[in-house]
Amino acid sequence: MPPADAYADPGTGPAPSAGSGVEDTPDLPGTHELLASPAEDIPGAPSTPSLTGALGVSGAPVTGNAAGVSELLDRPAAWQPATTPAGVFQLVPVQLERDLAVISRWMNDPAVAAFWELAGAESVTADHLRPQLDGDGRSLPCLGVLSGIPMSYWEIYRADLDPLARHYPARSHDTGIHLLIGEINNRGRGVGAMLLRAASDLVLDNRPLCTRVVAEPDFRNTPSVSAFLSAGFRFSAEVELPDKRAALMIRDRAHRAQL
Repeated sequence: MPPADAYADPGTGPAPSAGSGVEDTPDLPGTHELLASPAEDIPGAPSTPSLTGALGVSGAPVTGNAAGVSELLDRPAAWQPATTPAGVFQLVPVQLERDLAVISRWMNDPAVAAFWELAGAESVTADHLRPQLDGDGRSLPCLGVLSGIPMSYWEIYRADLDPLARHYPARSHDTGIHLLIGEINNRGRGVGAMLLRAASDLVLDNRPLCTRVVAEPDFRNTPSVSAFLSAGFRFSAEVELPDKRAALMIRDRAHRAQL
């Protein structure tokens, strides 16, 4: 199971109250440096915010899950960018050679390390990324690119095929997300909630069989939980996972227009 979500900026919603059971609804139809530099000056930055495929450092096409071609997740590399109030946002599948240094730097931020527990040498982060990149496509690590600048790290995964499914009433095609905001400049001003809404919209727009997006931030991580609430997720339950006590957050397709 992937680690907890890192710091996200607080939203306007209240933190959830503790509960003991998992509720479910009936099935329904239907970096300071990064920010200060132009994208073209950032080593390894995508060349354009409208990037729809992944190229290796040599320019040769990347194949398999590393290119975001996972059929289990309906090919995230092909998802079109989303327009947000802060600019064009896109999920770009991670390439280890290109992106390891920046992701490892983010993981060593104390606010991030407190929940992801991946601080240390780059090899620590690489050991976390490789099983996803070399796996069967049920989990895909991505950079969140906002107006051409890589500024967040995401994991999009099939929650119904993840160990998480043992701890809540999973539905077929439930899709999970993990997020960390990479730079302190982007925290505490509503960016996290905005991007959570955009990313969950991308999932719902591109995965027609998915009726809901789920997340399980650490229950202690009040800013992250609040950001999910502000992004249209609802608090479903407090659940005990092997590595943490989590707040199960759900965004339902049926209610996305109202929340």
